[in-house]
Amino acid sequence: VQLQASGGGLVQAGGSLRLSCAASGRTFSSYGVGWFRQAPGKEREFVTTISMSGDSTYYADSVKGRFTISRDNAKNTVYLQTNSLKPEDTAVYYCAAGLYAYGSSPNRYRYWGQGTQVTVSS
Repeated sequence: VQLQASGGGLVQAGGSLRLSCAASGRTFSSYGVGWFRQAPGKEREFVTTISMSGDSTYYADSVKGRFTISRDNAKNTVYLQTNSLKPEDTAVYYCAAGLYAYGSSPNRYRYWGQGTQVTVSS
């Protein structure tokens, strides 16, 4: 599985961005997907995850109520809608996929995209 993250950019605080994670492969519906982020000088942190079918989602407390993950298996794409962005959301955002994966541990995800930069100005 190859993943391509896109949709990042520069936005003012309070703004929104929709990130996309496009996957190759015909069995994408068997893969759980997670989003992680890494800010300069900080460790990578979990953001959110979605199950294979899309029925289950889980969010880090820091983004709960502001971010929404969804997926379209027909398009092999997972989306991350980010609203009410804050300067502390500034980071490189990575999508990751794992066979039957779900949860906050990066070890559950074997395949990683290249990342997309999100910068939130105050």
